[in-house]
Amino acid sequence: MSENTHDKLPIRMLHDRVLVRTDSPEGERRSGGGILIPATAAVGRRLAWAEVVAVGQNVRTVEIGDRVLYDPEDRAEVEVRGIAYVLMRERDLHAVAADRFEGTKDSTGLYL
Repeated sequence: MSENTHDKLPIRMLHDRVLVRTDSPEGERRSGGGILIPATAAVGRRLAWAEVVAVGQNVRTVEIGDRVLYDPEDRAEVEVRGIAYVLMRERDLHAVAADRFEGTKDSTGLYL
C-alpha cells in the first residue's frame, strides 16, 4: 500500500468525531537530549500528538491534515485496512497545530 492510503478512508465520520493517526507507535521514546526512555518507565500523564485524517460534519476547529494534542488514556482505537487509528470527540482535543494559525491572535508562536 502507498504511504497515503489513509487519504481516502472507506468511512464517513459523524457529528463531532475526529479520526487521527498517531505520530509514533507506543513504546520506547527518546528525550530531547537523546536519552532512551523505555515503554515501562513510569511517567505522569503524558499527552500525545497525532495527525487528523477524517472529521465529522459538526467539527468546527479542526481540519484534515492538522496536528492535534490529545490524551492517549481517553481514546478508542479502530483499525482500517491494517492501520490503527484513534477515534475521539472534538471536545477531547487539547490543542491544534496548523500552518493556517501562523500570525493569528490565537497563535502562541511556539514551534512544534
